[in-house]
Amino acid sequence: MTENLNKEAFLKKVFNYEENKEWKFEGELPAIIDFYADWCGPCKALAPVLEELSAEYEGKVHIYKIDTEAEQELAAAFGIRSIPSMLFCPANDEPQMAHGALPKKQIEQIIEDVLKVKK
Repeated sequence: MTENLNKEAFLKKVFNYEENKEWKFEGELPAIIDFYADWCGPCKALAPVLEELSAEYEGKVHIYKIDTEAEQELAAAFGIRSIPSMLFCPANDEPQMAHGALPKKQIEQIIEDVLKVKK
């Protein structure tokens, strides 16, 4: 199941950008961060896809959601200018950003290539 994060949870579970200048992933499992807003049509289309992926990759990948309206500081910290935007966070590597409501197959490919996770 996807989990909504506020800033405090993000700092603990993903990246504490207040303490670290360089990227340092705090999570135990690779993660996908979905930056969205309730009024965004493509975000609504992406939501059920992420729920499916969350179930399919349970125990392998965390999928988090950040409401850019409620968490404007987080959105600004990552330079989010268009939504949906997804931040793919491998356990031991630099994160990569993808923009737009990508099809499920493409997200699965990124999970495999960037997060190094197979189903």
